[in-house]
Amino acid sequence: MIPVGALLEVGRDSINAHHNGIRRGPMLSSRRMLRQRWARKAIALAGAEYLRLVYRTNRPVVPPAQLYALADDDLPVILAMWHGQHFLAPFIQRPTDKSKVLISHHRDGEINAMTAERLGVQIIRGSGDPGGRFDRKGGVGAFRQMLDALADGYTVALTADVPKIARRASTGLVKLASLSGRPIYPVALATSRRIVLDNWDRTAINLPFGRLGAALGAPVRVPAQLDEAASERARYAVEASLNDATARAYALADGKSPGPDV
Repeated sequence: MIPVGALLEVGRDSINAHHNGIRRGPMLSSRRMLRQRWARKAIALAGAEYLRLVYRTNRPVVPPAQLYALADDDLPVILAMWHGQHFLAPFIQRPTDKSKVLISHHRDGEINAMTAERLGVQIIRGSGDPGGRFDRKGGVGAFRQMLDALADGYTVALTADVPKIARRASTGLVKLASLSGRPIYPVALATSRRIVLDNWDRTAINLPFGRLGAALGAPVRVPAQLDEAASERARYAVEASLNDATARAYALADGKSPGPDV
């Protein structure tokens, strides 16, 4: 939900640069601080309120809630986003929508889960790996929970790519669509005012007081009978659709696209 690790690294590097050559007393490192529950709760509260501020002070070119209306006939669906571009996703859902979001078990995961819950989002914890396996990091249970949620009428949102391999859709996402029978809808949101971090996924820190662009990609429907070739075709289709949606969201936010063609 929020790039906690990246922001703490930025802050630590700034402090180190400022104090270079100066003897300092003991400091609470970012990792030690994150072990403190009070710190995690404080960061989650601040993160949730910050995201609310960003959403409320950006003028939507295409209101995010309208994106669901485009997929109403297919609900529930699988919403797919790129890592680092997904922080405003909680605001897509309407009050009547049933949805859950997958949040991984990495070191920022608990904070992200707390943030999501403060924004009224139900969560599923776990993740897979680039090869589509779900027997790591709580993945088996998470995959089962996602299948159950889709069967119960919940839309499930997750990042399409896996950590450290940006903009490459995972095989696990394709397997989820195949086994659930639900379509994948790529979605992207972008703000005109932003800071882009120099990290593996080029995380975009959305800033207040600008324009908000939102776009929905063409749905990808994955057959139940899935061999390796069909899986790769579906994976490439997700990448192409999500890249297109991302480009259109940024174009709308930056005032380069005149219409609401989402």
